[in-house]
Amino acid sequence: MGSELRCKVRSNGKEARGKALLETNEIIFRGEMRLKIPLVSLKSIVARGGDLHLKWPEGSAVFELGDHAEKWAHKILHPKSTLEKLGIKPGLVISTLGMADGNFAKDVRRTAGSFSDAKPLRNSDLIFFGAEKAAELVRAGQLASSLASAGALWIVYPKGKQEITEQQVLDAGRRAGFVDVKVVSFSATHTALKFVQPKAKRDLTL
Repeated sequence: MGSELRCKVRSNGKEARGKALLETNEIIFRGEMRLKIPLVSLKSIVARGGDLHLKWPEGSAVFELGDHAEKWAHKILHPKSTLEKLGIKPGLVISTLGMADGNFAKDVRRTAGSFSDAKPLRNSDLIFFGAEKAAELVRAGQLASSLASAGALWIVYPKGKQEITEQQVLDAGRRAGFVDVKVVSFSATHTALKFVQPKAKRDLTL
């Protein structure tokens, strides 16, 4: 769920139209040709004349992005920290529950205006809920009442495990009345999915 644009790509003497996606860790192109370029592999990133020129050890590509070329280059060259991607800002009311990463809780505590890792705070701007197994996801519905109307619930779960899948996390969030809006690579081992109240429901609480 990163940046997404329809564009033309030139690579290895070929041209193709399709959809380019700038994700957290890679650029993906789907169309008449397919590319999947890990950002860590890039050796050259240049925006020039509305084109994004990329080079990596196995090849090169030019993405015709127009006004977005410089924006994409900046995002690739200056990636946000995990805390920034998760929307953590000074002064927020933040709760973390079931999070195995102790360093994450310490970083959040230093930034948040109010913080709890014991129980969800009332009117939390952000709640981070760690689930290692699908059975634990039932708690997502119980956390909804602790969120501020415009708050967000992040469900953090392990990557590539049979005990809990992305679809199970999505289903749990939706059953709790949320809509999913963003996915972030939380760490090398975990993914974070962001859920918020539907806009119509938030409007009713204003």
